[in-house]
Amino acid sequence: MTTSAPEQKLQYTPSIQQLLETVSLYLHIPFCHTRCYYCDFNTYAGILPLREPYVRALVSEIALAGGQAQHADGSLRRARTIFFGGGTPSLLTVAQVGRLLNACRAAFALDEDAEITLEANPGTLTLEQLVGLRAAGINRLSLGSQSFDEQLLKEMGRIHTPEEITQALRSARAAGFTSVNLDFMFGLPGQSMRQWQETLAQAMALRPEHLSLYSLIIEEGTPFFDWTQEGRITPGDEDLCADMYEYADQLLQAAGYVNYEISNWALPGHESRHNLTYWRNLPYIGMGAGSHSFFAGKRFSNERDPQRYIHTLKRRQLPVVESETIEKVQEMSETAFLALRTAQGLHLPTFEERFAAPFASFVGDRLRMVKEAGLLEYAVGWLRLSKRGRLLGNEVFRRLLPE
Repeated sequence: MTTSAPEQKLQYTPSIQQLLETVSLYLHIPFCHTRCYYCDFNTYAGILPLREPYVRALVSEIALAGGQAQHADGSLRRARTIFFGGGTPSLLTVAQVGRLLNACRAAFALDEDAEITLEANPGTLTLEQLVGLRAAGINRLSLGSQSFDEQLLKEMGRIHTPEEITQALRSARAAGFTSVNLDFMFGLPGQSMRQWQETLAQAMALRPEHLSLYSLIIEEGTPFFDWTQEGRITPGDEDLCADMYEYADQLLQAAGYVNYEISNWALPGHESRHNLTYWRNLPYIGMGAGSHSFFAGKRFSNERDPQRYIHTLKRRQLPVVESETIEKVQEMSETAFLALRTAQGLHLPTFEERFAAPFASFVGDRLRMVKEAGLLEYAVGWLRLSKRGRLLGNEVFRRLLPE
């Protein structure tokens, strides 16, 4: 990573104070045909008959949340992005997706050029469905591809084939989508560097606008966790994972992709605006079972169980089950380490404008050791991780947490 500043095109425009008055919207769709062996998200297989009552409940929650988010003068809160996540949102019908979007438009002042993303499993899409989704207002797709290796897909519990990834992207193009993300995973049990290279080569041949590449994390409560404990599988070791990451970064940047966040690469102009909301620690409202929000100085989360979620909304009550107030020091810490996940890094004047305090006075001497170790670098007005620091980011992040 260089110390030049091509990031100027991504500076905070409008001002940070104006952005803090807006929200991004996340809609959680918890349905899946099957649960993948590595997945610890709030998703459920075998409950597809709940789709319609769930959508009705989610429409109700959107209306209630929009009412609570209104400004003091009664005007609607501006929303910049919408993200349908899951689960498998593509298991909803086009009509159901359209109803949810209309509910968002009624409850929030949605930007005309809002980024509206829908996650999809490549094996659940048809051209007719994609045409309908595009007409309904979805303008960005995120395809959970994970690998082009058929055996690895089976070992992960994925239900799609490599050929369906290619077909899904081609159908998306035919339906008019000009912004598509492909998700892939590395560090999988038994995955070789050659398999990873072949997956990336096939991905590059499709030329998606965006790629998200995640190192496998074995989470408790998943089959992968149990199988690891039993010695049935062995995840990729740290050195191999680092080599896979560096190979991908070099390949993608040579192909014109910008590594704008540690796990995300995009062609210029196709960075995920919704995910930048999280990395800039800006307000967002999550709706749906198990969703999380950060809004009005609080972090809160919803009832996880879809049936209890539905019953709560039938009573016209918001399904919030946990809430905490975010103190200023905690918000400063989170804003700093989230920004340092991005290629831009932390914009120091924006930090000072947001918190009425310079970053240097907030952080004190806590970063001295990691600066001396070469994990951080400065450009004019910016602090960012060095190339080495991006591989050892946790050493920096933990020094930014409140005592």
